[in-house]
Amino acid sequence: MFICNIKINGGRTLKIIIVVLSIFMLVIFGITIYRIFIASGKFVVRDNVEAKEVSEILPENYTNVLQAVHDNPDSYIGMKIKFTGYMYRLLDFNEEQFVLARDMFINDAKTQTVVVGFLCQYKDADHFEDGTWVNITGVIEKGKYHNEEMPIIHITDLEATTEPEDMYVEPPSDTYIPTSGLL
Repeated sequence: MFICNIKINGGRTLKIIIVVLSIFMLVIFGITIYRIFIASGKFVVRDNVEAKEVSEILPENYTNVLQAVHDNPDSYIGMKIKFTGYMYRLLDFNEEQFVLARDMFINDAKTQTVVVGFLCQYKDADHFEDGTWVNITGVIEKGKYHNEEMPIIHITDLEATTEPEDMYVEPPSDTYIPTSGLL
């Protein structure tokens, strides 16, 4: 009968086993995270916006988009958008500037509103009266207003329209995640 006796150094062997198991667990953890967040596509932020796309902003998400663009304008520079709103001017605007506005409810009873909107620039804006409802197509760019850098829509197409049935918008939702991929 042949007997083989192997002596294992307990301290050194235990350390090697722990290191190998730790590396194995990190690899499994990394693969899992990759599959959940990256490969599923649900959490991918699209930072490079294709300039030829036109995203239509709906009244249901107008304030969410407005907040997202103002919170992170660099992610939206160059994006083409389409929306309907009314022309709202402040006294210090030049003849080419106006806010593409909507009235946003500020209380639960829906009895009080404030004007919200994007600052816009259009060469023939002075041909339209304040309060005129318009459909616009434009490109989001960076500009300045009162020496503050902010997103400005440079309008490429503007046409008068009638007042829509859904002329009011809701405040931004608490669950909205502002990323450029959501437009």
